[in-house]
Amino acid sequence: MKQGDLILLVSPKGKRYLRRFDQDTVLHTQEGMIRFSEVARAGSGGAVATHIGHVFRILRPTTHDLIKGVKRSTQIMYPKEIGYVILKLGIGPGIRVVESGSGSGGLTTALAWHVGDTGRVYTFEKRPEFYALSGENLDAVGLSHRVSRHNHDIAEGFYPDSVVKGDPASDPTDADALFLDVRTPWDYLPQAAAVVRPGAPVGFLLPTTNQISELLWALEDSPFEDVEVLEILVRRYKPVPERLRPEDRMVAHTGFLVFARHGGRDVCPPPPPADFPESMDAGPSGFPDESGQGDDNPDAAD
Repeated sequence: MKQGDLILLVSPKGKRYLRRFDQDTVLHTQEGMIRFSEVARAGSGGAVATHIGHVFRILRPTTHDLIKGVKRSTQIMYPKEIGYVILKLGIGPGIRVVESGSGSGGLTTALAWHVGDTGRVYTFEKRPEFYALSGENLDAVGLSHRVSRHNHDIAEGFYPDSVVKGDPASDPTDADALFLDVRTPWDYLPQAAAVVRPGAPVGFLLPTTNQISELLWALEDSPFEDVEVLEILVRRYKPVPERLRPEDRMVAHTGFLVFARHGGRDVCPPPPPADFPESMDAGPSGFPDESGQGDDNPDAAD
């Protein structure tokens, strides 16, 4: 365990303490004091007792823990939405993604974690207090070096004076993906289309159905296509073998997600028919078609 590593201490009652490791730290909790020198001896996956005997488990925090641990002055996106957003936008090492509506930095944290040191997150927030808070939260989890932050209203586009043209650490041009968590995303579709590469996926978070309708109308006259609208519900179960049943409460509606793709470049004209080979059958691809069956599936219908 190294100086500055993030660690998670979990109490017997399940209360979680996300802290940076410092050999000289003493953590004060309602169940007693914990010396981090003893945490170091126990190591990740071990356990340590407080001075009055309560045992805390020592864990390496996951992305979920980092997101739930951010200091909030706004409602953060729930992990159930963030996980789907990460997959739909294709976020991974080396990806350059634009985000607007930093808020408290929950989604920014997840994006920064997944793009790795070879990727980049460009996040825009027009309210100074949220801009400052999201920066503090990124600093707290050690991910600021992967994020370009701009205190800027995207109504004026994604190129404020703080952007250095041609510098990949600052310039979001031809981003691989974009996500808007703003109240009226339909107002910013031209700006969104101008900052992402052709064919790039984009996503939106909205709380109400009338906002979705407004966005759908705007998307019809935009460069975006392949639209999807959904919400994600999570129902947890009581983990008791002899009386397994759902929890009394569930995390139901927390927002609607809308996804689309930039329509791409103009159609490339085909070559003259004489330039095509006699047989165009490239053989089975191994990938499923719309029916869910691959074209090399021997059981597929003719």
